[in-house]
Amino acid sequence: MIITCEFLFEELAKRLEIYLIETKASWLRLHFSEIFQKSFQNNKFQELQNWCNDIIVKHPEKIFESEGFTSIQENALIALIKRDDLQMEEIKIWKHIIEWGIAQNPGMSPDPKNWSNDNFLTVKTTLQNCLPHIRYFQIPGGDVIDHLQPYRRILDDDLWDDIMKRLISPSKPISSVILPPRVVLTQTLPSRMIEPFSTIINEAHAAEITSWIDKKADTYSATNYPYEFKLLLRGTRDGFTPASFWNLCDKQTNIIVVATLTKFLVDIILLDGLNRLAFMYIGIAKRALFFHSILSRVKIQNMQFIAILIVVQFLVVVPASVI
Repeated sequence: MIITCEFLFEELAKRLEIYLIETKASWLRLHFSEIFQKSFQNNKFQELQNWCNDIIVKHPEKIFESEGFTSIQENALIALIKRDDLQMEEIKIWKHIIEWGIAQNPGMSPDPKNWSNDNFLTVKTTLQNCLPHIRYFQIPGGDVIDHLQPYRRILDDDLWDDIMKRLISPSKPISSVILPPRVVLTQTLPSRMIEPFSTIINEAHAAEITSWIDKKADTYSATNYPYEFKLLLRGTRDGFTPASFWNLCDKQTNIIVVATLTKFLVDIILLDGLNRLAFMYIGIAKRALFFHSILSRVKIQNMQFIAILIVVQFLVVVPASVI
């Protein structure tokens, strides 16, 4: 697609964009970070840019908290922070912008207390296209003092004076442009299937597994996590034969295997949109005297072991590959 744009085959490139979005969405999610970066290397990829941004504004941690955040291009960053529906607190956006600006100047101290006048001028120049999109007047007073004031010299004097004036006397008129607060979206996920996607794990387990996938410190809510679990095969429904497995699961990606060893029930679930793990094998051991579930995992070298213990009597864990 990049080659078609280089040869000015714009119509073909646009058709390829639409084709990928409409028919290869799972593949795009699997390679999300790379697709996001590549789409902003050519401003003609508007469809892909919009598709990526529509996902990021709802789940900004995918980019802002990723290891490669500081390497994203300026136009990609601006496209995100100018969105009214970016679902992130303004002070967190400010912190990430500062982080990005410092990273563009190798060797600069992360502590502004150690900056010279030239350092402040350098960061101000680096961020000159980003700073106008920060909603300064939507940041609480405590955060202004704690997180904006150390960097006040990268802001214009008139803007800083207006920020302080607004904190002291909110009713006084100011000359700076006041951007509206960002729109907080009420996310309504598609209704889950009437039939549970598994008879072994529940929505709470699924939320914790997706939190592991996204490397979140906090667990997603059981009613609001960004992946969809789809049942591919259930042993008691589809049979335990090799033929059943290959007929239903061959060439499928992003698969989780869930089993209760005492009953030898197996659910194979397709995780739509999974972008970090190819396969996770989850062993479950059960005992009637225990009723609460415990999720745990252990990393050994390059192998990822994930286990759901409904009872800690007997456990078999099969290793999973990490992409």
